[in-house]
Amino acid sequence: MQSQLRVPEAEDSLMTPEEIFALVHRDLSLVEEEFDRSISEASAPVSSVARYLQEGGGKRVRPALLLLASRLVSGDVSPAAIRMGAVMEMLHTATLVHDDIIDEARVRRGRASANVRWGNDRTVLIGDWLYMTAFDMSLRERSFDILDSLTRMTRMMVEGEIIQLSLVGNSYITEEEHLDIVRRKTACMFSVCSEVGAIVADGTRDERRALARYGLSVGIAFQLIDDVLDFVSTEAKLGKPVANDIREGKLTLPLIYLMEEGDIEHRRMIESVMREREFDSVRRDEVLSLIRDTGTLARARAEAERYANEAIESLGIFPPSAYRQALLSVPRFIVEREM
Repeated sequence: MQSQLRVPEAEDSLMTPEEIFALVHRDLSLVEEEFDRSISEASAPVSSVARYLQEGGGKRVRPALLLLASRLVSGDVSPAAIRMGAVMEMLHTATLVHDDIIDEARVRRGRASANVRWGNDRTVLIGDWLYMTAFDMSLRERSFDILDSLTRMTRMMVEGEIIQLSLVGNSYITEEEHLDIVRRKTACMFSVCSEVGAIVADGTRDERRALARYGLSVGIAFQLIDDVLDFVSTEAKLGKPVANDIREGKLTLPLIYLMEEGDIEHRRMIESVMREREFDSVRRDEVLSLIRDTGTLARARAEAERYANEAIESLGIFPPSAYRQALLSVPRFIVEREM
């Protein structure tokens, strides 16, 4: 399916992911050092698990957004931006730890999850430690704006998890309900990363609001593409089993669209997987073929592209720069990614 993203600048001026991350490569190294310093100051039983989580890594998309937003506003990155980049990655790691415990996940990014290696008791406390360490670091910035954003974000993320748990096994979840969960659990953090990048760069209220809107739309697009990749990618790329959400009793956008089609047999198949929490009476390949043939995957991807376009439009108040171009390119990077 050809991308329908609208980008104000010429197509050939869009940056590749490698070019985007190159703009903040040194900054991200400093963020990593800050994260590592916080872990090193902890006791050995804490630091051993925390370091395992840190080394599990990821692309560091969230701190990269914060750093790019900060450079977009001021042209530079302050020590506060580096510290807040570490804070956001620490908070993100904490959410993954708690998610894995709740979902009883056994794999995270191709490795044994922390709860498998150390058990739920120790792992949930490590997640708590990461949360509180991140907030302690934030408090040292002496910024009510930062604290307001982080506390609002944390509350929304916890509420999102609770709402999602209340809907597990519910085959009648609506698109609106799913998007509410997406905004709370995923997009809110993207929004706050972009907003905090502007705050530490002394951005104006308009700049902060624009970047908060940008991050929210990018975050929604990011999760909706995750919904698609859960069905079309591979376990090696995802770092978890394919079609894992439905096995956990969760309906994501492609399946929500499928259920809206009203075919009784399709609903029976999906509800069987959700009830059994396994592909027993219905094979995984049957489900994958179903959503591919009915066009619901393409419809979900189109919705992700709509939010990606909203993100692009949010940056209209900023003058041209390499950092603006990078942020304009991020939505394409997200909707076209394969893992």
